[in-house]
Amino acid sequence: MNKWQAINSFWSGFGIPAYDETSVPDDAAFPYITYNAAVGEFEHIIQLTASVWYRSSSWADISNKVDEISESIYPYKLLRVDNGYIYIYKGDPFAQRMADENNTLRRVYLILYAEFLSKY
Repeated sequence: MNKWQAINSFWSGFGIPAYDETSVPDDAAFPYITYNAAVGEFEHIIQLTASVWYRSSSWADISNKVDEISESIYPYKLLRVDNGYIYIYKGDPFAQRMADENNTLRRVYLILYAEFLSKY
């Protein structure tokens, strides 16, 4: 699995669809995750971001999903890739609720850091 595939697999592992933020289908149904797709070189730390999206008037379900993601990373997560690993850990802040004009749309913005421990 290459770095791109590993990042997609990570975000797709939470029971809801995950999309590269540049290619969300027009007919995507809530809930889902959007993420920035970025990779780095050996021992360089980069920021990875994602948004968890729910259509709801409550923060309860989205908060539970964010807690699930948080627990999967604690204290860190190693993703196996060709020729090495991606070491992922939480940013500070890790999660932020975001306001939206639509009162039934809930979004939580996530910040993670990734260190690429692989040849290429």
